[in-house]
Amino acid sequence: MAITTISSGTQLAVISTEHTLATQTDPLTYVFVLDLVNLAASDELTIRLKSKVLVGGVTQTTYTAHYGPTVPTNLTVVSVPLPSAHEFVVTLEQTAGTGRNFPWEVRSLE
Repeated sequence: MAITTISSGTQLAVISTEHTLATQTDPLTYVFVLDLVNLAASDELTIRLKSKVLVGGVTQTTYTAHYGPTVPTNLTVVSVPLPSAHEFVVTLEQTAGTGRNFPWEVRSLE
């Protein structure tokens, strides 16, 4: 199985803003990797993976992960693998604390 980086970056979170990090339409199995090294004790963060069931369908949340208000330091998190035939979207929303920079990457499993 090959692992390929599809997209990556660093997101400066604005509190209570859902930031779209990546949108992919290739039929692949995706995982999302997030570095929480900058998350502080009072911060809270929600990650959402979204997908469509059918080509003309609605993009809906498929997987949600919440981190905080206390998180071990120097933690890197990896989402569940999400097979997507039509669309894969990943978003990040910091809901409490001070806006932080979050390095991230979307990988495909082929």
